[in-house]
Amino acid sequence: MREELKRRRKSSSRHRLLVTGTIIALILIFAGAALYLYNFDRLLERDFQTAEDMVEQGDYPTAVEAFRTIQRRHPSFHLATQALYQAAEVLNLYQKAYSEALLAYLLVEKEYPDSEQARRAQRQVAEIYKNRLRDYGEAIVAYQKLLDGGVEDGDRVHYEIADAYFRLNNFEQARIEFESLLKNWPKSPLVPEVRYRIATVYALDGDLRGAEGAYRAMIRDWPTDPFALEARLGLAGVLEQEEQLKAALGILEDLRGIYPNPEVLERRLEQIRQRIRKKQDAI
Repeated sequence: MREELKRRRKSSSRHRLLVTGTIIALILIFAGAALYLYNFDRLLERDFQTAEDMVEQGDYPTAVEAFRTIQRRHPSFHLATQALYQAAEVLNLYQKAYSEALLAYLLVEKEYPDSEQARRAQRQVAEIYKNRLRDYGEAIVAYQKLLDGGVEDGDRVHYEIADAYFRLNNFEQARIEFESLLKNWPKSPLVPEVRYRIATVYALDGDLRGAEGAYRAMIRDWPTDPFALEARLGLAGVLEQEEQLKAALGILEDLRGIYPNPEVLERRLEQIRQRIRKKQDAI
Protein backbone atom coordinates (compact mmCIF):
# COMPACT_ATOMS: atom_id res chain seq x y z
CA MET A 1 0.00 0.00 0.00
CA ARG A 2 2.86 2.33 0.86
CA GLU A 3 4.41 1.69 -2.57
CA GLU A 4 1.06 2.32 -4.27
CA LEU A 5 0.50 5.59 -2.40
CA LYS A 6 4.04 6.67 -3.27
CA ARG A 7 3.45 5.84 -6.93
CA ARG A 8 0.19 7.77 -6.97
CA ARG A 9 1.82 10.83 -5.39
CA LYS A 10 4.49 10.81 -8.06
CA SER A 11 1.86 10.43 -10.81
CA SER A 12 -0.23 13.27 -9.35
CA SER A 13 2.81 15.49 -9.14
CA ARG A 14 3.69 14.78 -12.76
CA HIS A 15 0.07 15.52 -13.75
CA ARG A 16 0.12 18.83 -11.91
CA LEU A 17 3.37 19.78 -13.56
CA LEU A 18 1.98 18.83 -16.96
CA VAL A 19 -1.20 20.88 -16.42
CA THR A 20 0.76 23.85 -15.11
CA GLY A 21 3.16 23.65 -18.04
CA THR A 22 0.28 23.48 -20.49
CA ILE A 23 -1.40 26.54 -18.94
CA ILE A 24 1.83 28.50 -19.02
CA ALA A 25 2.37 27.53 -22.64
CA LEU A 26 -1.15 28.63 -23.57
CA ILE A 27 -0.66 31.93 -21.76
CA LEU A 28 2.57 32.51 -23.63
CA ILE A 29 0.92 31.63 -26.95
CA PHE A 30 -2.02 33.98 -26.35
CA ALA A 31 0.27 36.72 -25.10
CA GLY A 32 2.43 36.32 -28.16
CA ALA A 33 -0.60 36.40 -30.45
CA ALA A 34 -1.93 39.50 -28.72
CA LEU A 35 1.45 41.19 -28.99
CA TYR A 36 1.64 40.25 -32.66
CA LEU A 37 -1.84 41.61 -33.38
CA TYR A 38 -1.07 44.76 -31.43
CA ASN A 39 2.10 45.35 -33.39
CA PHE A 40 0.36 44.38 -36.65
CA ASP A 41 -2.41 46.92 -36.00
CA ARG A 42 0.24 49.54 -35.29
CA LEU A 43 1.89 48.76 -38.61
CA LEU A 44 -1.44 49.16 -40.43
CA GLU A 45 -2.12 52.40 -38.55
CA ARG A 46 1.28 53.62 -39.71
CA ASP A 47 0.35 52.70 -43.31
CA PHE A 48 -2.92 54.59 -42.91
CA GLN A 49 -1.07 57.67 -41.64
CA THR A 50 1.35 57.41 -44.57
CA ALA A 51 -1.59 57.44 -46.98
CA GLU A 52 -2.99 60.53 -45.26
CA ASP A 53 0.41 62.21 -45.55
CA MET A 54 0.36 61.47 -49.30
CA VAL A 55 -2.94 63.36 -49.55
CA GLU A 56 -1.39 66.32 -47.77
CA GLN A 57 1.53 66.23 -50.20
CA GLY A 58 -0.78 66.10 -53.23
CA ASP A 59 0.18 62.58 -54.29
CA TYR A 60 -3.45 61.59 -54.80
CA PRO A 61 -3.13 58.47 -57.01
CA THR A 62 -0.65 56.85 -54.63
CA ALA A 63 -2.79 57.78 -51.63
CA VAL A 64 -5.88 56.23 -53.20
CA GLU A 65 -4.03 53.01 -53.94
CA ALA A 66 -2.61 52.90 -50.40
CA PHE A 67 -6.04 53.36 -48.82
CA ARG A 68 -7.54 50.72 -51.10
CA THR A 69 -4.73 48.25 -50.35
CA ILE A 70 -5.31 48.59 -46.60
CA GLN A 71 -9.01 47.86 -46.98
CA ARG A 72 -8.65 45.13 -49.59
CA ARG A 73 -6.01 43.13 -47.71
CA HIS A 74 -7.33 43.72 -44.20
CA PRO A 75 -11.12 44.29 -44.44
CA SER A 76 -11.65 43.67 -40.70
CA PHE A 77 -8.98 46.16 -39.60
CA HIS A 78 -10.56 48.87 -37.46
CA LEU A 79 -9.58 51.59 -39.95
CA ALA A 80 -10.55 49.61 -43.07
CA THR A 81 -13.91 51.36 -43.43
CA GLN A 82 -12.31 54.76 -43.08
CA ALA A 83 -9.57 53.80 -45.55
CA LEU A 84 -12.09 52.90 -48.25
CA TYR A 85 -14.09 56.05 -47.55
CA GLN A 86 -10.96 58.18 -47.71
CA ALA A 87 -10.09 56.68 -51.10
CA ALA A 88 -13.54 57.71 -52.34
CA GLU A 89 -13.12 61.21 -50.90
CA VAL A 90 -9.78 61.74 -52.62
CA LEU A 91 -11.22 60.57 -55.95
CA ASN A 92 -14.21 62.86 -55.53
CA LEU A 93 -12.78 66.03 -54.00
CA TYR A 94 -9.23 66.13 -55.34
CA GLN A 95 -9.08 64.10 -58.54
CA LYS A 96 -12.61 64.93 -59.75
CA ALA A 97 -12.91 61.31 -60.89
CA TYR A 98 -16.61 61.26 -60.14
CA SER A 99 -17.56 57.93 -61.70
CA GLU A 100 -14.70 56.14 -59.93
CA ALA A 101 -15.51 57.92 -56.67
CA LEU A 102 -19.14 56.86 -57.04
CA LEU A 103 -18.12 53.20 -57.24
CA ALA A 104 -15.91 53.56 -54.16
CA TYR A 105 -18.72 55.17 -52.13
CA LEU A 106 -21.11 52.42 -53.23
CA LEU A 107 -18.55 49.83 -52.09
CA VAL A 108 -18.47 51.46 -48.65
CA GLU A 109 -22.26 51.07 -48.47
CA LYS A 110 -22.06 47.44 -49.59
CA GLU A 111 -19.17 46.27 -47.42
CA TYR A 112 -19.90 48.27 -44.26
CA PRO A 113 -23.66 49.02 -44.33
CA ASP A 114 -23.98 49.76 -40.60
CA SER A 115 -21.07 52.18 -40.38
CA GLU A 116 -21.17 55.94 -40.08
CA GLN A 117 -19.08 56.13 -43.24
CA ALA A 118 -21.84 54.28 -45.11
CA ARG A 119 -24.32 57.03 -44.18
CA ARG A 120 -21.94 59.71 -45.36
CA ALA A 121 -21.23 57.73 -48.51
CA GLN A 122 -24.97 57.59 -49.31
CA ARG A 123 -25.12 61.37 -49.29
CA GLN A 124 -22.04 61.68 -51.47
CA VAL A 125 -23.54 59.21 -53.95
CA ALA A 126 -26.70 61.32 -54.21
CA GLU A 127 -24.75 64.54 -54.65
CA ILE A 128 -22.47 63.09 -57.32
CA TYR A 129 -25.46 61.81 -59.28
CA LYS A 130 -27.22 65.18 -59.07
CA ASN A 131 -24.52 67.82 -59.16
CA ARG A 132 -21.68 66.11 -61.06
CA LEU A 133 -23.13 63.50 -63.38
CA ARG A 134 -26.49 65.27 -63.84
CA ASP A 135 -28.26 61.92 -63.55
CA TYR A 136 -31.35 63.28 -61.82
CA GLY A 137 -33.28 60.01 -61.91
CA GLU A 138 -30.56 58.18 -59.96
CA ALA A 139 -30.19 61.20 -57.68
CA ILE A 140 -33.86 60.98 -56.74
CA VAL A 141 -33.46 57.30 -55.85
CA ALA A 142 -30.36 58.02 -53.76
CA TYR A 143 -31.88 60.99 -51.91
CA GLN A 144 -35.07 59.03 -51.26
CA LYS A 145 -32.98 56.25 -49.72
CA LEU A 146 -31.41 58.80 -47.41
CA LEU A 147 -34.80 60.23 -46.50
CA ASP A 148 -36.30 56.81 -45.80
CA GLY A 149 -33.34 55.93 -43.59
CA GLY A 150 -33.89 58.99 -41.43
CA VAL A 151 -31.64 62.05 -41.50
CA GLU A 152 -31.44 65.17 -39.37
CA ASP A 153 -31.76 67.51 -42.36
CA GLY A 154 -34.73 65.78 -43.94
CA ASP A 155 -36.06 69.08 -45.26
CA ARG A 156 -32.85 69.68 -47.20
CA VAL A 157 -32.83 66.14 -48.60
CA HIS A 158 -36.48 66.47 -49.63
CA TYR A 159 -35.66 69.79 -51.29
CA GLU A 160 -33.00 68.04 -53.39
CA ILE A 161 -35.59 65.46 -54.50
CA ALA A 162 -38.01 68.20 -55.56
CA ASP A 163 -35.24 70.11 -57.33
CA ALA A 164 -34.19 66.96 -59.22
CA TYR A 165 -37.75 66.56 -60.52
CA PHE A 166 -37.69 70.23 -61.48
CA ARG A 167 -34.50 69.71 -63.49
CA LEU A 168 -36.17 66.78 -65.25
CA ASN A 169 -38.91 69.25 -66.29
CA ASN A 170 -41.41 67.17 -64.32
CA PHE A 171 -42.99 70.29 -62.89
CA GLU A 172 -46.09 68.62 -61.50
CA GLN A 173 -44.09 66.15 -59.43
CA ALA A 174 -41.68 68.90 -58.38
CA ARG A 175 -44.63 70.91 -57.04
CA ILE A 176 -45.96 67.84 -55.22
CA GLU A 177 -42.59 67.30 -53.56
CA PHE A 178 -42.22 70.97 -52.60
CA GLU A 179 -45.71 70.96 -51.09
CA SER A 180 -44.93 67.75 -49.21
CA LEU A 181 -41.82 69.42 -47.81
CA LEU A 182 -43.93 72.31 -46.50
CA LYS A 183 -46.33 69.86 -44.88
CA ASN A 184 -43.63 67.77 -43.21
CA TRP A 185 -41.30 70.62 -42.20
CA PRO A 186 -43.50 73.73 -41.78
CA LYS A 187 -40.81 75.54 -39.74
CA SER A 188 -37.91 74.77 -42.03
CA PRO A 189 -35.70 77.75 -42.98
CA LEU A 190 -36.25 76.64 -46.58
CA VAL A 191 -39.97 77.56 -46.47
CA PRO A 192 -39.70 81.00 -48.18
CA GLU A 193 -37.60 79.59 -51.01
CA VAL A 194 -39.93 76.60 -51.39
CA ARG A 195 -42.98 78.88 -51.53
CA TYR A 196 -41.26 80.92 -54.25
CA ARG A 197 -40.37 77.80 -56.21
CA ILE A 198 -43.91 76.45 -56.05
CA ALA A 199 -45.12 79.68 -57.64
CA THR A 200 -42.42 79.40 -60.29
CA VAL A 201 -43.43 75.82 -61.06
CA TYR A 202 -47.03 76.95 -61.57
CA ALA A 203 -45.79 79.58 -64.02
CA LEU A 204 -43.58 77.17 -65.95
CA ASP A 205 -46.41 74.66 -66.11
CA GLY A 206 -48.65 77.29 -67.71
CA ASP A 207 -50.97 77.77 -64.71
CA LEU A 208 -50.77 81.57 -64.59
CA ARG A 209 -53.62 81.97 -62.15
CA GLY A 210 -52.04 79.50 -59.74
CA ALA A 211 -48.68 81.23 -60.15
CA GLU A 212 -50.10 84.68 -59.49
CA GLY A 213 -51.84 83.50 -56.32
CA ALA A 214 -48.74 81.68 -55.08
CA TYR A 215 -46.45 84.66 -55.75
CA ARG A 216 -48.80 87.07 -53.99
CA ALA A 217 -49.15 84.76 -50.99
CA MET A 218 -45.40 84.36 -50.69
CA ILE A 219 -44.85 88.14 -50.87
CA ARG A 220 -47.55 88.69 -48.26
CA ASP A 221 -46.24 86.09 -45.81
CA TRP A 222 -42.50 86.75 -46.25
CA PRO A 223 -42.21 90.42 -47.31
CA THR A 224 -38.64 90.93 -46.03
CA ASP A 225 -37.16 87.66 -47.27
CA PRO A 226 -34.73 87.89 -50.23
CA PHE A 227 -36.95 85.48 -52.15
CA ALA A 228 -39.80 87.99 -51.86
CA LEU A 229 -37.86 90.19 -54.31
CA GLU A 230 -37.61 87.27 -56.74
CA ALA A 231 -41.31 86.58 -56.21
CA ARG A 232 -42.16 90.17 -57.13
CA LEU A 233 -40.10 89.83 -60.30
CA GLY A 234 -41.87 86.55 -61.04
CA LEU A 235 -45.26 88.12 -60.38
CA ALA A 236 -44.45 90.89 -62.85
CA GLY A 237 -43.65 88.23 -65.45
CA VAL A 238 -46.98 86.49 -64.88
CA LEU A 239 -48.90 89.77 -65.12
CA GLU A 240 -47.08 90.55 -68.34
CA GLN A 241 -48.16 87.21 -69.80
CA GLU A 242 -51.72 88.03 -68.72
CA GLU A 243 -51.41 91.35 -70.62
CA GLN A 244 -51.61 93.35 -67.39
CA LEU A 245 -48.69 95.44 -68.57
CA LYS A 246 -49.16 98.54 -66.44
CA ALA A 247 -49.50 96.47 -63.27
CA ALA A 248 -46.33 94.55 -64.20
CA LEU A 249 -44.52 97.84 -64.92
CA GLY A 250 -45.49 99.22 -61.52
CA ILE A 251 -44.14 96.18 -59.70
CA LEU A 252 -40.84 96.37 -61.55
CA GLU A 253 -40.45 100.10 -60.94
CA ASP A 254 -40.94 99.49 -57.22
CA LEU A 255 -37.98 97.10 -57.33
CA ARG A 256 -35.56 99.82 -58.44
CA GLY A 257 -32.81 100.33 -55.92
CA ILE A 258 -33.54 97.13 -54.01
CA TYR A 259 -33.33 94.35 -56.59
CA PRO A 260 -29.83 92.77 -56.50
CA ASN A 261 -29.45 92.53 -60.28
CA PRO A 262 -30.31 95.99 -61.67
CA GLU A 263 -29.25 95.11 -65.24
CA VAL A 264 -31.87 92.37 -65.45
CA LEU A 265 -34.44 94.68 -63.93
CA GLU A 266 -33.78 97.45 -66.45
CA ARG A 267 -34.06 95.04 -69.37
CA ARG A 268 -37.40 93.84 -68.09
CA LEU A 269 -38.60 97.42 -67.61
CA GLU A 270 -37.62 98.40 -71.14
CA GLN A 271 -39.24 95.28 -72.54
CA ILE A 272 -42.58 96.14 -70.94
CA ARG A 273 -42.36 99.82 -71.91
CA GLN A 274 -41.86 98.80 -75.53
CA ARG A 275 -44.90 96.53 -75.39
CA ILE A 276 -46.98 99.34 -73.90
CA ARG A 277 -45.84 101.76 -76.62
CA LYS A 278 -46.68 99.24 -79.35
CA LYS A 279 -50.14 98.75 -77.94
CA GLN A 280 -50.69 102.52 -77.75
CA ASP A 281 -49.44 102.95 -81.32
CA ALA A 282 -51.84 100.28 -82.47
CA ILE A 283 -54.71 102.18 -80.91
